[in-house]
Amino acid sequence: MSTGSETGGVTGTQDKDYNLIWYVEACLNNALRLEGYIQDAERAKDTEVADLFRKAQADSRKGAELGKGLLRARLDGG
Repeated sequence: MSTGSETGGVTGTQDKDYNLIWYVEACLNNALRLEGYIQDAERAKDTEVADLFRKAQADSRKGAELGKGLLRARLDGG
């Protein structure tokens, strides 16, 4: 989240890069959290909810992969 004044002077990382790092971390955390939710739904034999959470988990993984690709390119100077 931009404070409007941080451009990397304090953290050494520009907002846009920091935000991208945060996004990847949030996607990965979400995928992990959803695994527990999937297991809860499966224990309750609620396949509808388990399927929803599996789809959300796949989206989180995809977001993480896209973000990692952008980070990789930027860290490599691209």
